[in-house]
Amino acid sequence: MKIEKIKKLLKSEHYDFLRANEHLGSNIILLGLGGSHAYGTDTENSDLDIRGCALNKREEILIPTHNFDQVTEETTDTTIYSFNKLITLLSNCNPNTIELIGLKPEHYLYIHPIGQELLDNAEMFLSKKAIYSFGGYATSQLRRLDNKSARKLGQEERMQHVLNSIMNAFYTFPEKYFNFPEDAIKLYVDKGIQEDYETEVFMDIQLKHYPLNDYQGMWAEMKNIVRDYSKIGKRNKHAIEHNKLGKHMCHLVRLYLMCFDILEKGKIITYREDDHELLMALRNGEYLDANSQPIPEFFEMVNELEKRLEYDSKNTSLPDKPNYKAIEEFVMSVNERIVLGEI
Repeated sequence: MKIEKIKKLLKSEHYDFLRANEHLGSNIILLGLGGSHAYGTDTENSDLDIRGCALNKREEILIPTHNFDQVTEETTDTTIYSFNKLITLLSNCNPNTIELIGLKPEHYLYIHPIGQELLDNAEMFLSKKAIYSFGGYATSQLRRLDNKSARKLGQEERMQHVLNSIMNAFYTFPEKYFNFPEDAIKLYVDKGIQEDYETEVFMDIQLKHYPLNDYQGMWAEMKNIVRDYSKIGKRNKHAIEHNKLGKHMCHLVRLYLMCFDILEKGKIITYREDDHELLMALRNGEYLDANSQPIPEFFEMVNELEKRLEYDSKNTSLPDKPNYKAIEEFVMSVNERIVLGEI
């Protein structure tokens, strides 16, 4: 769909909420394409996704209880994040939002001067957090693709997938839960003790005077990862029935490739022009067998991508954390101008 046609569509009654919603209207600073249109993997049947950001109003800044996180309009697949919420997500290198500040210039449908400031300062959000955010999303996608072919990779290799997924979640624990020494919780794969398990994931724990609620939260996250991976994916079956399995495979590989650009080049590249042929081959089912199951070559590809991610995690020049000082200065500058009525 051509950009001019999309811009015209945004003026139609279907998108009246952009103008009528109390949080949007003149508060919008950024509108852009999302989903397959943003990645360059769209087909003639692809839905149009719109993503954006709206400034928090003066009262929302001064009275936190009046704040909003986002406006979602499901009919048009549109999500507009509040400025403060988007900043938090970008700081965590959240894949679903970091792509918004790495679109092709022509894929932006509206840019307010504040929105341009945000785009001009995109690098301040980049850090090693991408390893875990993108890696976590990618591993989640891999669990969705659990099937007969995946199980043939070998039980030991699958246990390593489980551990990698848990470690991706584990990296975020210091920000969510009460502090604990780095060596207090150790996770590793070792010889299995359960029947029919060659290997399994083990944990050594040494915690003292630790809040039970926080431990329960960490345990629940790890338990859910193990549970999800062990499922015979109902969503995977649904995807096969609706010819969407290839789309999930495409999405998985795209996550890795976008993460590599961040870690290796320090760039957010949402539109995958150089990877278009491979991604479309995945989406169009060229890596599925006659039974609509991923072929072994696909999982070999994923294994190589995981190895590259592991290498990048040790060799990237990105800092451990985003440039919080620059981010805070930017947020204060924007919100101060709002409160003073300069925006």
